[in-house]
Amino acid sequence: MASATQDTKTSEHLQLNECFGAHNYHPLPVVIESGKGAWVTDVEGNKYLDMLSAYSALNFGYSHERLIAAATKQLNKVTLTSRAFHNDQLGPWCREICELTGFEAALPMNSGAEACETAIKMARKWGYEKKGVAKNQAEIICAKGNFHGRTTTIISFSTDEQYKAGFGPYTPGFPLVPFGDASAVEAAMTKNTVAVFVEPIQAESGILVPKDGYLKALRDICTKHNVLLIFDEIQTGLCRTGDRFAWQHEGEDARPDAMCLGKALGGGVLPISAVVSSREAMDVFHPGDHGSTFGGNPLACAVSRVAMDMIRNDGLDERSREMGAHFKSKLQAVGAPAVKEIRGRGLLIGVQIKPEYPKARWFCERFMAEGILCKDAHEDVIRFAPPLIIEKSDIDWAMDRIAPALLSAKTNK
Repeated sequence: MASATQDTKTSEHLQLNECFGAHNYHPLPVVIESGKGAWVTDVEGNKYLDMLSAYSALNFGYSHERLIAAATKQLNKVTLTSRAFHNDQLGPWCREICELTGFEAALPMNSGAEACETAIKMARKWGYEKKGVAKNQAEIICAKGNFHGRTTTIISFSTDEQYKAGFGPYTPGFPLVPFGDASAVEAAMTKNTVAVFVEPIQAESGILVPKDGYLKALRDICTKHNVLLIFDEIQTGLCRTGDRFAWQHEGEDARPDAMCLGKALGGGVLPISAVVSSREAMDVFHPGDHGSTFGGNPLACAVSRVAMDMIRNDGLDERSREMGAHFKSKLQAVGAPAVKEIRGRGLLIGVQIKPEYPKARWFCERFMAEGILCKDAHEDVIRFAPPLIIEKSDIDWAMDRIAPALLSAKTNK
């Protein structure tokens, strides 16, 4: 369990970050030195159960032997060729991600935000070349409360003022509608609409799960209007919600035309992201249209190939459903007066705190003191998203500490 006080090593690291680092994050005051499975150890030797898993990037936990072995093997061969040449990992990676997702073509990048930017560019050019939208008039319908990254284009259609303040002028062409409202999407359709771009579950906004039928309704609307349907599965994909992809909760009738993937795609070892799509959509890209120095590098592809093999064969979707149901039922059984709602799917769970109680950060700090690491979302939601390899005994251990902390909260009134 974590020490209640900060020792010298922790203080030194915090001071270094404060003095020399940009102040664009507000992390919990813990300095992680190593990790194994679902557990991490800080520079003082304190152990913590990680219940955030780097926003789903660490679905496989820390230091997984197969992933480390793949990285080590490739490190001793070649790490980077750039896309100026071919490498022996990229072709197999493209085939395997298409087989994993059921799409026809893949374009690798490095970060989730880059994948989203890629999808935006693809949708716009598809609209001009395939649908016949007038030059520079393409519109992509997005949902309020979205989080697709923090690039200048992406923040232009954010509804979080902090993400936008000071970074204008903003990129036009992104009508916004309420999340979960398919009728609003259809009402926003115009002759210039080229895509609908949404998250199947809004994780950053507090684990907001739409009503069943929403994703299928979007599919039907997009088909009717000849518009691309693009799902951002960067946080929700690769078994996080109990299915391989979150849209699959509504079956094949909800299949999008394209999907953004990232985070767990690199096994928590290396950054790699992708857009997968139909061949018709992807073929709008020609040499020189789009790219990245590190996109599709052999080191990331080698690790990602092993991560995808584990997704296919290790039963992580079933494990996410089982452990998620156990965790959620334990949380619900606490009956804490401070809790307004518990929601989520699989091992993506949000605990919303009532407004008259302390903010979610207050709870996260108390969990940290008990040896549990998690993160607040939008100030009033505690986000729990542990590695998918977490043991039932780990969840029970955590609940022995989470429950008293939830019950101890007093109102601000």
